[in-house]
Amino acid sequence: MGKKKVLSEGELREMVMPGEGQMFGIVTQMLGYDRLMVKCADGHERVCRIRGKMKRRVWIKVGDTVLVAPWDFQTDSRGDILWRYTESQSNWLRSQGRLTA
Repeated sequence: MGKKKVLSEGELREMVMPGEGQMFGIVTQMLGYDRLMVKCADGHERVCRIRGKMKRRVWIKVGDTVLVAPWDFQTDSRGDILWRYTESQSNWLRSQGRLTA
């Protein structure tokens, strides 16, 4: 089976930055199954779902920084979670001034 690969700070270079119509958010509450309450950078609190590709591969908890894409309809209340940032990545975003919360 072999050893698990140890990830280092090199993963900072592989960070996903917000594109058109995407924003940062912080998870405030777990709602069950694949739904989370997220406080977004634009001030809205959205019910977001974890997309299927991430569901059993990435574990998200309260306080994590995530990348949110609001839905085309219900833009102020719903969205999808596209990416979860590690603690070191969110600290780097705060130091660069991109993440305010």
